[in-house]
Amino acid sequence: MAVGAAGLVLVGGLATLPFLKKAPKAVSEAIEQAALNTPEKPSAWHGDIDYDALNARINAMAADKTMEGLAVAVVEKGRLSFVHGYGRTTEGGAKVDARTVFRWASLSKTVASTLSARMAADGALSLTEPLVAFNTSLRLPGEAQNTLTVEELLAQRTGLGKNAYDGQLEDGVDPAKIRASYGALKPVCPPGTCHSYQNVAYDTITEVIQGKTGEPYAQTVQRKLFGPLGMTGASIGMAGLTSAAHWARPHDRARRELKLSDAYYHVPAAAGVNSTIVDLATWMQAQMGLKPNVLSSTVLDEVQRPRVATGRPYGRLNIARELKNPAYGLGMRSFTYKGHRLVGHSGGVSGYRSTMMFDPATKTGIVMLWNSDANLPFRFQGEFFDRVYRLPFTDYLDLDSGQPGAEASLSD
Repeated sequence: MAVGAAGLVLVGGLATLPFLKKAPKAVSEAIEQAALNTPEKPSAWHGDIDYDALNARINAMAADKTMEGLAVAVVEKGRLSFVHGYGRTTEGGAKVDARTVFRWASLSKTVASTLSARMAADGALSLTEPLVAFNTSLRLPGEAQNTLTVEELLAQRTGLGKNAYDGQLEDGVDPAKIRASYGALKPVCPPGTCHSYQNVAYDTITEVIQGKTGEPYAQTVQRKLFGPLGMTGASIGMAGLTSAAHWARPHDRARRELKLSDAYYHVPAAAGVNSTIVDLATWMQAQMGLKPNVLSSTVLDEVQRPRVATGRPYGRLNIARELKNPAYGLGMRSFTYKGHRLVGHSGGVSGYRSTMMFDPATKTGIVMLWNSDANLPFRFQGEFFDRVYRLPFTDYLDLDSGQPGAEASLSD
């Protein structure tokens, strides 16, 4: 399952150290204020989409035995039109709402790639420069780090076998040590020529950015992205999650609470972000081009433009059959759904899942964060866009079958 990193942790705009136990009062107040200004109540749901019907369908999904808590937001024609929470942070815990903080997992890759493209637009680095120029820990078969570019790294074209040595990361091995060992591996293709999804290797971009800025990766993300976008509940690192006033605990597909793992927090560019659903909706709006003072059309084109064909996303899930022309840009996926181009990314670490999918032409999309290993929300994206495009209903959720469904592969 594709999917997380630590060091200096940034919580809602303030640099904090990992040993802090509570979020700063100002951050908590900012999250509360953001929640007050969102369309969380049915009376505030407005748009062409039938949000009452949408909510009823999501309620049915959220009641499934594989689900614990879920937060959903919809942006319709550029406007935040729907925000709602379902279930709880854990059994007997607080209800999920607009203030609940979840993990983004691999959706975090969109932050690293967007920051890189923004820095390139500012002249702070070149996407076509080879990685060897940045003196990183990455070593590739045949010394390919001497020719592999920043762009090729972010497009997942290292040539390494899929998810190379993720197991070592989960066992506690230092990411830099893992990256240094890749040179002994046999490549699956010549570097730069095919897509092969990575986590530890992808996080090499953390070293590139830190080398250019002279500050921790999380601090640069806050300064250039989260702060200017007003993502008050967004953070990087485990302390940013656990210090939040409302945070969702991880669960498996049987709704058993899991121990919170920090493994993927050690690769922050790959899977280190946490936030509320409102922050994620803001991020989607920025990717739609609605925050041009922060992310220009040039930056967004660099990130979202297809650069390499990929395998079918979501593996054996029923929605996968309808996602045609799958491709990867810079840390961002794209595909065609029933004639419409969609852009986004999903993520998964132990006990958490995330997804963002939107139509850049209509500026309409959905974001979801949930705290279990369930795959139903991935499938629900098809039902959502059928509603958007006024297409005949397809029962992607298949709730009546009583089956949890196939595992969703996010690393193809």
